[in-house]
Formats: sequence, C-alpha cells, structure tokens
Amino acid sequence: MPTHEKLVRDLIPDIIAAEGKRGESRVLDDAEYAGWLEAKLDEEIAEYRSSGDIEELVDVVEVIAAIAARRGTDWETFEAKRRAKRDARGGFSRRLLHRWSTP
Repeated sequence: MPTHEKLVRDLIPDIIAAEGKRGESRVLDDAEYAGWLEAKLDEEIAEYRSSGDIEELVDVVEVIAAIAARRGTDWETFEAKRRAKRDARGGFSRRLLHRWSTP
C-alpha cells in the first residue's frame, strides 16, 4: 500500500481520526517546516488555478500567513506592509498591462 505525506492544517489529524481513518503525524523541525510550507504553497496555488474556487484561494492565503509568521512577521504587520505598498504603488484594479522596449 503506498504511503503519502503532506503538510496539513492543525486539526486535520483529529478530523481524520474522527472519521475512523488511520495515519500518523509528527512535528517538523524548522528547516523541514520551511520546505513543506513552500511545497504547500505550490500545491494550493495549483489547486486554485485548476479549480478557480475561492476556498482554494483562502488556503493560499493561510499558507502565506504561516510563511510570514515563520519568518517573524505577524498577519497584522504583513497586512500593514501590503496596504502601504498598495498605497505607494497601487493595486491591480485598473487592469493595466504595460509594454516597454529595452535598448
């Protein structure tokens, strides 16, 4: 029987156990966690691109929040930085595609 591994949300092992399914979990060290977060981000982005489902986009943001926290930035600080950058450089609401030439 093949085995699989992936980073899961904190309550998933309990949910799986409540469904009568088996598995095992372990706590990752910091280096492993960093790598699995990057893989999880790729996974969630791929799922969003495939489905277009807003719930998958929610998962992308949750992984981004975890990456920011791991790197020492809480969500409020992250969001403040996002707003400051938007205020200084704009967002994407104007749907602008810019073209330029280089010498």
